[in-house]
Formats: sequence, C-alpha cells, structure tokens
Amino acid sequence: MTATAPTDVRSDPGSDTSGLAGFGYRQELHRSMGRYASFAAGFSFISVLTTVFQFFAFGYSFGGPRFFWTWPAVLIGQLLVAACFAELAARYPISGAVYQWSSRLSNKVFGWYAGWIMVLGQIVVVAAAALALQVVLPAVWSGFQLIGTDTSPVSSDGAANAAVLGIALLVLTTAVNLLDNRVMSLVNRIGVTAEIIGAVLIIVLLFTHADRTPSVTVHGGAGGSALLVGSFAAAYVMIGFDSAGEMSEETRSPRRVAPRTILTALTAAGLLATLLVLAALLAAPSLSDGRLGTEGLSYVLTSRLGDGPGRALLCDVAVAVAVATLAIQTSATRMLFSMARDRALPFSATLARVSPRTGQPPAPALVVGALSAALLLLSFASPEAWLAIGTTCIVMLYLAYAMVTGPQLLRRFRAPLPPATDDSGNPLFSLGRWAVPVNALALLYGLTMTVNLAWPRAAVYDPSGSHWYFQWFTLLFLAAALTTGFAWRTLRKPAAAPAEHLAP
Repeated sequence: MTATAPTDVRSDPGSDTSGLAGFGYRQELHRSMGRYASFAAGFSFISVLTTVFQFFAFGYSFGGPRFFWTWPAVLIGQLLVAACFAELAARYPISGAVYQWSSRLSNKVFGWYAGWIMVLGQIVVVAAAALALQVVLPAVWSGFQLIGTDTSPVSSDGAANAAVLGIALLVLTTAVNLLDNRVMSLVNRIGVTAEIIGAVLIIVLLFTHADRTPSVTVHGGAGGSALLVGSFAAAYVMIGFDSAGEMSEETRSPRRVAPRTILTALTAAGLLATLLVLAALLAAPSLSDGRLGTEGLSYVLTSRLGDGPGRALLCDVAVAVAVATLAIQTSATRMLFSMARDRALPFSATLARVSPRTGQPPAPALVVGALSAALLLLSFASPEAWLAIGTTCIVMLYLAYAMVTGPQLLRRFRAPLPPATDDSGNPLFSLGRWAVPVNALALLYGLTMTVNLAWPRAAVYDPSGSHWYFQWFTLLFLAAALTTGFAWRTLRKPAAAPAEHLAP
C-alpha cells in the first residue's frame, strides 16, 4: 500500500500526470477521456434500460404499483452517498476508487477488505448484467431462445438460455476491453447516447398511451415488508456511479470532471428510471392479470406500441445491456489493476501490467470475463441462481460503499478533509457545513439497505423450499469472500511495493 497523500492535495499546474505522481504512481493508462466519456462511464454502469427491464417484474411482483415510491427513496439515499464520493474524487483521483479512498481514510488493511469486497461484487455485477439479455432478446426474436421454450429467466429453460447469451456477450466485452481504451470509450459513449435517446423515447411513448393516473401508485395494498423487497429493483439500478472515479487516471482534469459526472450520472439515471417505472405503470394493459409481474416492461412495450416499434425499442435495450456489461467489466478491471500495482493481490505482477500500445491492463480483463462466465454457469443448476447472483452483487457493492462513508465520517470528527483545488488553485467540490449530516445519513442509509438486501427471506430466495443454500447465498458468498481474503493475507509473504509506487 502506498503512503497517504500530502495534506494539500492539488495537481501541478497543467499536468494531470504529475498530479498522479504525487500519489506515488506512474501514468501508465492512457489519459484520453473527456467530460462526456467520464459521464458515460458512470451512466452506463447504472444503465437504466438494462436494470429496469431486468428487475421491474421482480419489484412489481412483490410491491405492486406502490413499489414506484421505492425509486425516489433509493435515489435520495444514493445521492447522499454520491455526494460523499464526489468530495473524495476531487481529492484522490486514482483508479480503484473505493479501495484507494477507504485505504487513505482508514488504514491499508481495512482498505484492502473494502477493495476485495468491491472487486468481487463488481465481478458478480458483470454476470448479473449479462443475464439481462434474456429479458430482451427472446422478446425481439424467438430464435434467441436457444434452449427450450420458456423465456422467463426464473424458469429452467430461461435461466439456462440466459447463461448462454450472457457468456457470448462476455466474450465480446472482453475482446473490446483488450483493445485501445479509446475504442472502449467510443463504444461506451455511442451506447450511452443510444440508451438515453431510447429511454426518453420509451417514456414519452408510454405516457402517450397511459390509461390511468399517477394516483394508482398509492393503491395496491403492498405492506412495508413487501415494499422492502420491492426496493431491490431500485437498489440494483442505482449502483456504479463511482465508475467516473474508477476512470480518473484516464480522464483529463479528473479533480474537476469526476465529482460532477458522479453526481450527474446518478441524477440523470435515477430520474429516467423513476419516470420509466411510472410510465410503465400508467400504460400497462392490466395491473392485475399477472403478466406485469412475470414479463415486466417487455410486455408493456410490445402490447402497447405494437410488435414493430416495441421490438425496435427492445433492440436499443439490448445495446444498453451490452454497453452496461462492458462498462462494469472495465470498472472491475481498473479495481484489480489498482490493487495489483500495490502488490495487494495474488499474481500482482501480471495483473498490474499495462499494454503500452493499448493503454489497457489485459490480464484483469481476462480474469473478470472468465470469473463472470463461471458464475453464469450457476444458472444451469437452478433458476433461483439468477436472483441470488443479482442480490449478492448489490449487497457487496453497498457494503463496500459503507466501508468508505464510515471511515469518511470518522475522519470528519478527527479533522476536516484536506481542501481540493484544481491546477489553477480554484476550490473544487465540497459539502462544506453540510458534510457531517450528509455523511451520517449516507452511512445510515447504506447500512440499512445492506441489511435489507442480505436478509435471508425464504419467500424471496427459495420459494420452492428445495435449495436452502440460495436462501443464504448472499451471506455464504460474503463469508467465503472474507475467509478467502483473510487466508491469503495471512499466508502470503509480505512484499515491498516497488519504488516507483511509493509516494514521495
């Protein structure tokens, strides 16, 4: 682990590279991303169309129309966390954001566990995002249902087919992640633009086909416990906004750009997702025929807009799924790279190697792709694996976020965070006098949602009662992750960080 940053954190005039050197790292990744590319990194990880289409049916099946209110509630909670992260992105613009921030706010051991949990969570998110193709492609063309006939992702046929489609997508995204980072950024920007246009178009078209008023969202009879489960959908959507921080070493003027894009990516995605859910509820042919809780938004689009326009928009959703998987895999590779160059992972020398030609770390991309594909094989064992994988990744990320906001709050009580300035000495993003209450609420929200998501509800994770381990999958996965991490840290031989990685 490197030494902590100097007290007065600022870049040398006119040089992002020298600013990175102040933290003890050489500029190896290609710094080619501008403001929109940074925004796209965060927005595509959140990926409104991917996650809303993937989890709408689940949320509605538990919460009914009232589950709409979980969306603005989760958005407010996550904005609190994002505001805390924006402060840190201005002060520590380094790849491996959560790992670096937690380490510098607490100590290298605690930060290592935050990074370990985060990178494992990201790998699971990659697998969960790739599974979303099953919700879209068979609705576009029946030929995409390669296994069996039941397209529902919670059926045996659907889960197995989802794994096949997901593995094929991971091969594609891994190949892109091995190319020049400018190619990856271009694909990301094009995909995000198409996703935003598609999301706005879907919202407008569904509102024009609405049969009911927003008052429907206050009815439905779902109780508090059902709404807590229904909030899983919103919780899954609004993660990954920290990706703008992950890409800081590839972003120009990251101290100024990353804080803004963290907040704007989450705000834009959260508002679009909330409006999309509302539009679907108002335009659905029926709220009680059961199809909304099983087929979700694909059913609303094709039934309201017709097969032609509906399938065209679903193609846009498929593009969003592919770009989201690419962005999440890229974010996970940067976390692996950041930890490896501190000699904090097995095979660090290989994982920390960056191709001078492409500006990409190839080994982390291959590792993330392979491990995510291996997770997808669980879908062949049982359809419940789909939900177990999805929920586990959310819990891992929420816990990792709390391992940043927690030390950040303790740090505020000891001493204020160092001021952040740009190359000209102008002050950057800061919460000012609101820092402590915002940070405290962000931590409280994060811990509460982590417990809510990880709670082993049999009705949610093992409704058939035949796979007890899926009911406890999240807790078992987390325990295995921590045990594996502890074992490696205990048994490994201490290795000194190379001289060029030590802060002056």
